[in-house]
Amino acid sequence: MAGASPPLCLVVLVVCLLGFSGAADMNGELEITWGGDRAKFLDGGNELTLSLDRGSGSGFWSRNQYLFAKIDMQIKLVPGNSAGTVTAYYLRSEESKWDEIDFEFLGNLSGEPYIVHTNIFVQGKGDREQQFYLWFDPTADFHTYSFLWNPKNIILYVDGTPIREFKNMESKGIPFPKNQALRLQSSLWNGDSWATWGGRVKIDWSQAPFTAAYTNFNDDQACIWSSSASSSCAASSKDDSWLSQQLDSAAHQKLEWVHKNYMIYNYCTDFKRFPQGLAPECVTQG
Repeated sequence: MAGASPPLCLVVLVVCLLGFSGAADMNGELEITWGGDRAKFLDGGNELTLSLDRGSGSGFWSRNQYLFAKIDMQIKLVPGNSAGTVTAYYLRSEESKWDEIDFEFLGNLSGEPYIVHTNIFVQGKGDREQQFYLWFDPTADFHTYSFLWNPKNIILYVDGTPIREFKNMESKGIPFPKNQALRLQSSLWNGDSWATWGGRVKIDWSQAPFTAAYTNFNDDQACIWSSSASSSCAASSKDDSWLSQQLDSAAHQKLEWVHKNYMIYNYCTDFKRFPQGLAPECVTQG
């Protein structure tokens, strides 16, 4: 975006959706955006699948956009030899200098662990990658992957366990995504130029189609962006405690457990990549 613009929250109204949206019929909440019949709603809309073959991948997005949200989705990742595939699950704005909060699940050779690649973009600038191994087989069953994005912090969860925390430190001059509405998106695509061991392992197309499955989408605690809303999240009389939720000491212990045992890359320790100095938030958070 050229020049300064007023914060989105000052020029649009926001409504807080706090009633339970339900797990059934995600067709009303999610929209297939590309890939043709490679993306499908199943079981009356209770499940959605994305597939990748040599011709194309596929994707969907949420019909709603959000200005702060707590969102859950259960995902079963591509099984078997999924090397080179990327299952992306993220929140992203539509502006040219975009904000984005990422989970990207990097496929593997059979028997090797999946890597969860995470990143946070503010005004089009990322370079905040952290990567983790999962402590279970994410292809054997559905597991819950969650975003908590509020004015105080961003927290990424796996089955309720926090794996990443990014605090709002604007008071220290560190940008934080808060002025652009984000839409939940997911896609399954060919990332074999970089995904598995830096692109050294390519997709084995004899294993195609590759399929990931989604269920139990839940945005029942989210501020829905709307140009015609009559109230904001802050004005809601319902429970909006999630808008100020942060990690307590027990949750921080779980976060530290993940970082100690399963973190395999942290931009906050990569002096070789950033010889000019680490990002300023790395001084106070890892």
